[in-house]
Amino acid sequence: MVVKKSGSSKFIIAIGSFVAVALILGVLYQTGSLSKQDDLEIMGIIPEQTVQQPVVEMPEVPVAEIPQPPTATEPKPEPEVSPQPQPSAPSLPPLDASDDLIRSLFLSENSPPNLAIWLEPEDLIRRSASYIDGLARGSILGKIFPLSTPEGKFTTHRQGEVIWLNAGNYERYNSTVAVLMSLDMQQMAQIFHSIRPLLESAFAELGYKPRQMDGIILQTINNILATPVIVEPLKLTRESVTYKFADSKLEALMPLQKQLLRAGPENTRRIQQQATALREALLNP
Repeated sequence: MVVKKSGSSKFIIAIGSFVAVALILGVLYQTGSLSKQDDLEIMGIIPEQTVQQPVVEMPEVPVAEIPQPPTATEPKPEPEVSPQPQPSAPSLPPLDASDDLIRSLFLSENSPPNLAIWLEPEDLIRRSASYIDGLARGSILGKIFPLSTPEGKFTTHRQGEVIWLNAGNYERYNSTVAVLMSLDMQQMAQIFHSIRPLLESAFAELGYKPRQMDGIILQTINNILATPVIVEPLKLTRESVTYKFADSKLEALMPLQKQLLRAGPENTRRIQQQATALREALLNP
């Protein structure tokens, strides 16, 4: 058996009740943004062509509604007692000054170290909006939300003319998936509702309305849940220095979903478990 290795790579998966989904998908990508030699996608060379007035079709934007949590009914004051003024909820900072708020909401003394690293970049909410917008389309935008790289190197082995993805690759992503599993999806949903105006502002800058933002977030979760869980060994083909799935149905999946396959069946199940919990928390506040 000959073991071949290719260059190291990044895989990003993250979640956010917006930011929660961003982190869910962040971790997904953390496990998948591999380098060119490590990428299962073949990068073809497109010859120059003369194109006459191409018609650009805008992709359909999903529309949905994430319901607001119910407002608690205030008890009626006793007749002889004057009602006391209620403290108003703290106002949100401007979008340009919201990073400290986001870090304070997500980080605590017990937070995994990697989570603090993921939240180091500036302009977190805008980055998350662009990142989730890409994930809803199945695309990987690792430069917008770069996370830590998986452990070790991507490896394959060959049996005759058949190339297999080494199952040992799956363990490279265990630590990043563990960060995802440490997050409480009910709390992520609460954070989503508390910072929703900021998220709507970031999505508005991308040209989206609130119901479109909700649809994009839920579409991202649905893309994760639609990923097949493959327990059998994965067969690859190789052209030049890059790999792709030998099964045409797997190769036709979204880049996001193919990155999940690289994380292995157990990690895929765990990520889908958190995605299901997040969707339930968002839709049933």
